[in-house]
Amino acid sequence: MNECVIEEIKMKHLEENYDIVVVGAGHAGCEAALAGARLGLNTIMFTVSAESIALMPCNPNVGGSSKGHLVRELDALGGEMGKNIDKTFIQSKMLNVSKGPAVHSLRAQADKQEYTREMRKTLENTEHLTIRQAEVTKIMAEDGVVKGVKTYSGAEYRTKAVVLCTGTYLKARCIYGDVSNPTGPNGLQAANHLTESLKNLGIEMYRFKTGTPARVDRRSIDFSKMEEQFGDERVVPFSFTTDPKSVQKEQVSCWLTYTNEKTHQIIRDNLDRSPLFSGAIEGTGPRYCPSIEDKVVKFPDKERHQVFVEPEGLYTNEMYLGGMSSSLPEDVQTAMYRTVPGLEQVKIVRNAYAIEYDCINSRQLKATLEFKAVEGLFSGGQFNGSSGYEEAAVQGFMAGVNAARKLMGKEAVVLDRSQAYIGVLIDDLVTKESHEPYRMMTSRAEYRLLLRQDNADLRLSGIGHEIGLIDDERYERVVRKERQIREEVERLNQLPVGANSQVQECLRKYGSTELKSGATMAELIRRPELSYEAVKEIDPKRPDLDWDVAEQVNINIKYEGYIRRQLQQVAQFKKLESRKLDEHFDYSSVKSLRKEAVQKLNLYKPMNIGQASRISGVSPADISVLLVHLEQMKHQKGRE
Repeated sequence: MNECVIEEIKMKHLEENYDIVVVGAGHAGCEAALAGARLGLNTIMFTVSAESIALMPCNPNVGGSSKGHLVRELDALGGEMGKNIDKTFIQSKMLNVSKGPAVHSLRAQADKQEYTREMRKTLENTEHLTIRQAEVTKIMAEDGVVKGVKTYSGAEYRTKAVVLCTGTYLKARCIYGDVSNPTGPNGLQAANHLTESLKNLGIEMYRFKTGTPARVDRRSIDFSKMEEQFGDERVVPFSFTTDPKSVQKEQVSCWLTYTNEKTHQIIRDNLDRSPLFSGAIEGTGPRYCPSIEDKVVKFPDKERHQVFVEPEGLYTNEMYLGGMSSSLPEDVQTAMYRTVPGLEQVKIVRNAYAIEYDCINSRQLKATLEFKAVEGLFSGGQFNGSSGYEEAAVQGFMAGVNAARKLMGKEAVVLDRSQAYIGVLIDDLVTKESHEPYRMMTSRAEYRLLLRQDNADLRLSGIGHEIGLIDDERYERVVRKERQIREEVERLNQLPVGANSQVQECLRKYGSTELKSGATMAELIRRPELSYEAVKEIDPKRPDLDWDVAEQVNINIKYEGYIRRQLQQVAQFKKLESRKLDEHFDYSSVKSLRKEAVQKLNLYKPMNIGQASRISGVSPADISVLLVHLEQMKHQKGRE
């Protein structure tokens, strides 16, 4: 009898119920959990370590080319990353300012610890949100529907929606030289059990890798041999809710130096000791953020590569060597880094390493980021095969929003390629075969003149408001801003300007051709050498507008022709996107489709014709066949 009682006690375990379970507390997990909880759903977020919440295991920066766009879009929808970086940055810079506004991108260096601390504070003080340090080892599902998760201790958490945001932790392995540690980033515990559970659910897994450079002691660097990189004089905040005055503060410097032939020779001489090239690493690495070994091998004609020396934060002397990630042995790392100007006496605090991890083949996801095969199971972040904090955050947010809306009985939110960089990113992930970590770039967006970072609030705040994450007051401000821009552009298009002495003087000042006859103020602003700001002195009735409104007025007038043309392209694109496809449709029933197209369409099950046209292996001719077939079906139904 006693034995039976003991056995019974042994089998007991904790059981709890939640609306949404989020697995992982990196940048994707944080946004997913906040979105779910802020929409009023009882949410729990699991992490292998509470110290790793919103961790920045690589460079502690947010934004950069195209990534700044993602952060601002996330902010416009009601996400947290932009607000958090505004509170914790130590240097801020607008990139590509010499080019057009479509590629301007904000980038900020964060204080690593502060960023984590601030985000954790936000999470811990959010209603309906519970944080739990535990390793999730199993997804419980019945008949292809999620029922909950199980942790390593045996505890069960029942739920109707799970969002997987495991980042680089699944079966993670950190490698340099012949050293291989079965740990997650920064020596944190890896999650070794969940992969098997996912495979049992029929989910296809990939093995990817990424890497990080060494961290070095600031005191061992000779900055006199490097180029100092300053932050912007006038800091532009990431979040549309941040008061610009609050971010004007003293900033730290970053530094620029370069590798040289000596560096490259040491690397070439030791390639046989690199796990990347010896075959010890099986995962596929990122083409767009390669290791220094990759750069030297793939670009043998390049005499030097940039090295950005950036602080990890105000709390430490650790500096990050951007552009020199590596998995070479530590003796080679020391020798290699010491050939770089300014690093001749450098002391390494943490070795560079490559990290290998399990992720999914993202074509298994719908555009909502829900798995096709398992209802109620969503996925976001690096686990989807992307790279970068920003890419992760926006996916986590969208997965969290759609998990919440599913439970609320509301239609999922899917942003298309003409609405947001977020739309481009997710569409690329779910429709294009990617065999390496995916990174966002401005060149991936066809409508980038419309999808600028400066107008993200105008494009997306309405959707954020409809979701319920942008309050009425904030939305009203955006509506007012929209109206002010429209009214001012109309006024300037109609405002006549005569060839009087004041006008001619203004034109001469900016090296602009004098007027021979009358013009409108908008026509003057369109001149390359002039701007809305430049003609201020000859426009006495100009209203007093905020700087961000004035910026939009200037861009809208200057690029009017290009914007109009792109809007026409979007109208064509929308026609294809509006032709919905049945996700249960069997494409083998369409007789004239090529075999490859049938296979691919049955594999991806696209939502609409537009998405179908972007699947590799589906040609324009296949799309024409499909459109004809849809028309025939429509007529048949009409006759019935």
